[in-house]
Amino acid sequence: MPNEVTDYLAKTLPWQAEICGKLREMVHATIPGAEERLEYGKPHFLKNGKHAAVLHVGRGKVSFMVFGAGEIEPVKGVLRALGNGDRKAADFTEGQDVDYGLLAGVLARTSSKL
Repeated sequence: MPNEVTDYLAKTLPWQAEICGKLREMVHATIPGAEERLEYGKPHFLKNGKHAAVLHVGRGKVSFMVFGAGEIEPVKGVLRALGNGDRKAADFTEGQDVDYGLLAGVLARTSSKL
């Protein structure tokens, strides 16, 4: 895996690094051969050269966003719509449970079109 993404994750708090590491593994399990790169200062995951997902670590949270999710319904308290609804994001705080299975399912649906 690219060192720039690994370096980005190494600079986060331990609980953030744990969530990000599991999300990173989930992306690669869901999209075999996914390319990852640091863009706009954040880890982006691509399939066939097109953006599939992005990780963002902020103060006190981790966000995971998928692209091409216009057909995915938001899930109250879990998955919110951004912009025109074509992007969906999930935000996590310390100690919060992460439904990796739900996120993998969303990513599988959205990335199948790439």
